[in-house]
Amino acid sequence: MGEWGFLSKLLDKVQSHSTVIGKVWMTVLFVFRIMVIGAGAEKVWGDEQSKMVCNTKQPGCTNVCYDHAFPISHIRFWTMQIIFVSTPTLMYLGHVMHILHKEKKLRNYLQNQVNGQENKLPKYTNDKGKVEIKGDLLASYLISVIVKILLEAAFIAGQYYLYGFVMVPKVVCTRYPCPYTVECFMSRPTEKTIFIIFMLVVSCVSLLLNVIEMFYLICRRKRTKLRISS
Repeated sequence: MGEWGFLSKLLDKVQSHSTVIGKVWMTVLFVFRIMVIGAGAEKVWGDEQSKMVCNTKQPGCTNVCYDHAFPISHIRFWTMQIIFVSTPTLMYLGHVMHILHKEKKLRNYLQNQVNGQENKLPKYTNDKGKVEIKGDLLASYLISVIVKILLEAAFIAGQYYLYGFVMVPKVVCTRYPCPYTVECFMSRPTEKTIFIIFMLVVSCVSLLLNVIEMFYLICRRKRTKLRISS
């Protein structure tokens, strides 16, 4: 779990600058993705190549068959998925940090003025320094959610394209240097299938949360425009 510490700390900073739905999404990410991969999935997949048995002793055949069946390990694929779907949120965090820095400087400037200029009051933070999601910040947040939806859907489709949603016990391979059609057998296919289905369900839940949050933000933006125009 140590290697996830830095990412977890960064995402934890976004908690106070997110909607309620965004907080739920990050909880799902921490508990059902990062913790599951770090605590259980890595141990289950630790023997996926070393314990694969093929009906040949031809040197290199087992490695070639494994590479053919699994171009990328499930663990590495899910790790890439977590990093990629977290990146838009981290970009949004960067935008928030930039706004906080600018408005902190503006507040310090106004405190040093005898007559504060009303047209230069902070726009995105209140007197306590808490960020209010509106304007350009709301647009930035909405864009990050849309990008997360696209990435999540792409990784779900990619997983199906690469190796489906079930761990097949037998792999048939005819690649060189295998001398003939070789059959290889994976270790603990049922246990691995359970993890694959679990991670798929979590991905779908995260995708659904992002879709719900997208519509929530769109409705919020429309309400704000109507309130301003009226």
